Amino acid sequence: MAQEEQVTIKELFSLDETAAKEYLSQFTYPWEALSGIHDLILKLGAALPEELYEKREEDIWIARSAKVFDSAYIHGACIIGENTEVRQGAFIRGDALVGNNCVVGNSAELKNVIIFNNCEVPHYNYVGDSILGFHAHMGAGSITSNIKADRTNIIVKGNEKSYETGRRKIGAILGDWVEVGCNAVLNPGTIVGKHSMIYPTSCVRGIIPSDTIVKNTGERVKKSEKN
Repeated sequence: MAQEEQVTIKELFSLDETAAKEYLSQFTYPWEALSGIHDLILKLGAALPEELYEKREEDIWIARSAKVFDSAYIHGACIIGENTEVRQGAFIRGDALVGNNCVVGNSAELKNVIIFNNCEVPHYNYVGDSILGFHAHMGAGSITSNIKADRTNIIVKGNEKSYETGRRKIGAILGDWVEVGCNAVLNPGTIVGKHSMIYPTSCVRGIIPSDTIVKNTGERVKKSEKN
C-alpha cells in the first residue's frame, strides 16, 4: 500500500470503535476533524441516555460506570465513556471525547482530542490536538508536541507527498493498535499507521506506515523484518 494512502481516516481507524464515527466519516484526513471536536461533544452529550451517563457540570458527561478519582480535573466540553478510568491528578483541559474502556492516567493531560475505545494514556502523557485510535497505547512520559517552534502551519510530510493542513496546531494521529514507547516525542503532524510501534525515547515526525517499527536511532523496519 502506498504511504500516502495511510494518512486517511479510512486507513487509520476502525470507526465502529468511537462515538465520533458519523462525524469522522465526513472527512478524508484526520486533521480536518480537529476544529469541530467541541461542537461534536455538545451534540453527542445532549443525546446521551441518562441511565448510562450523568451530566456532572456544564458540558461534562461522565458514564455512570466510569471511575473518576477526586483529584482529577475535568473541564468541558468532555465526554468520558463507559468503564473508563480517570486516575489521580489527570488534567482534562476540555474538548476531549474519551471512549469506553480507556485509561487516562496520573498527571496525564488531554486537550482537543478524540480517544477511541480501549485506548490508554496512563502515565504522565500530554495529548493535544490529536486523535488516538482503537487500542492505541502511549507509554509513560510519551507526549504529542502540537505546535512548531516558529508557530507556522503544520505540513504533514511523507516520503513522496506532503500535505498542507492549514492548521498551526496538530499533535499526533495514532492508528488502531499503535504502541508508543516511554518518553517518546511525537512531533507536530506525526501520523502513525495501524499496528506500528515507536521505540522508547524516540523523536518521531512525518508519516509512519502501518506495521512499522521505529527505533530510537530513527531507523524504520517492517515488523516482519525485525529479527
